[in-house]
Amino acid sequence: MLFVAEGVRSVEELLKSPLEIRGVLTAPQLDGAPRGKELRESIIRSGIDNTSVSEQEFRSAAETESPQGVLAIGAIPERKLEFLGGRDLLRVLVLDGVQDPGNVGTLVRTAAGLGADATVALPGTVDLWNAKVIRGAMGAMYTHHALHSSLTDLFAFFDVDKVELWGGDAAGRSVNEVVAPARLALAVGNEGAGLSSSLRERVTQTVSLPISASVESLNVA
Repeated sequence: MLFVAEGVRSVEELLKSPLEIRGVLTAPQLDGAPRGKELRESIIRSGIDNTSVSEQEFRSAAETESPQGVLAIGAIPERKLEFLGGRDLLRVLVLDGVQDPGNVGTLVRTAAGLGADATVALPGTVDLWNAKVIRGAMGAMYTHHALHSSLTDLFAFFDVDKVELWGGDAAGRSVNEVVAPARLALAVGNEGAGLSSSLRERVTQTVSLPISASVESLNVA
């Protein structure tokens, strides 16, 4: 399975990562800024297969409104829940039907930035390797252990490794009032519907971020 990384920042981070890159597509507009020129030179030095096309041809392949003239094709890495097993301290973010790719990209980047061990996307969540998710994650997808899982497999992993599951909910207890266990998964739900009933039945506690009374709610990310 393959994915597309588009834009200077995203391709820069991909080149730094351990992921396999199958090829790069570049266009003249990449040389419009020093950073773009440097990236082109890095691509050439890496020896990765690079195809240069016209600006018009590149626009037909790009998904962004103002393409920067570079996109790369990478191989999706193998990631499994089992790789997380046996840890004394574990932090997992669970995405339960989160559908907006921008939200998911930000969530993955935030999880990685705060030191979470993994992000798990349940059915109903947008594809983690969607091009918009990758752009929103700004390189975090390449190193953070983000993967898809079924509810059955996720719950089986929690049972074996004794992982407690909490849910994010505006009506939950303030995070300032709770103490996290050593092995914890936090689930956040769909932008409109919140957590699914299947997940709510499993959570041992719902928690919330304290916010001003003048604000009704926060974006899931």
